[in-house]
Amino acid sequence: MHTDSCRVLLVDDHPLFRRGVAQLISSQPDFEVVGEAASSDEGVSLAASLKPDLVLMDLNMRDGSGLDALKQIKDSGLDTQVILLTVSDAEQDFIRAVRAGAEGYLLKGSEPEEILDKLRQAARGETVFAEPLMSMLLGAMRNGTPAPPASEECLTMRERQILKLIAAGKSNKHIARELNISDGTVKVHVKNLLRKLNLQSRLEAAVWALTAS
Repeated sequence: MHTDSCRVLLVDDHPLFRRGVAQLISSQPDFEVVGEAASSDEGVSLAASLKPDLVLMDLNMRDGSGLDALKQIKDSGLDTQVILLTVSDAEQDFIRAVRAGAEGYLLKGSEPEEILDKLRQAARGETVFAEPLMSMLLGAMRNGTPAPPASEECLTMRERQILKLIAAGKSNKHIARELNISDGTVKVHVKNLLRKLNLQSRLEAAVWALTAS
């Protein structure tokens, strides 16, 4: 296996679908499936032990919600991208996943080539989602989120730099490297700028930065 391959953990309670996705991903030289989980609890446990680069997880599983597993992985501080792969294109599911910290939201009905392309983007630290869902997020931000400031004047110069890099799809690790600061410092700045802009997630911040510019 190539040393620069992206290490992926699959979490899905449908064995045939999971096996198919595993075969699709494993057929690519730049990906490596390091583990498979059939439940959300097992997924959280394997994520902690395997420390994959990406977790590709179903939203709804028999033993519990992928959303709960997502929150547990994020709360653990694990440096991994969590991408939800689901049949649900319901607005409330998508918005809840974004606000819980998901770096991506893909639909199981997508073409295999599209899924691989999105996973490669995620491996580069970018936020990914099925294209039709963008309008849902914009609508939710306009209708259900407290209005953010009309400008970036409330942000410090460093927070503005980080906001621009978030809008460019950069992960905390990439931002830290580019600005020559620690991952922990980036996390603090991201938390502060989200609070100041009355936003709840990096993706919301990226969308706001792009629409406000």
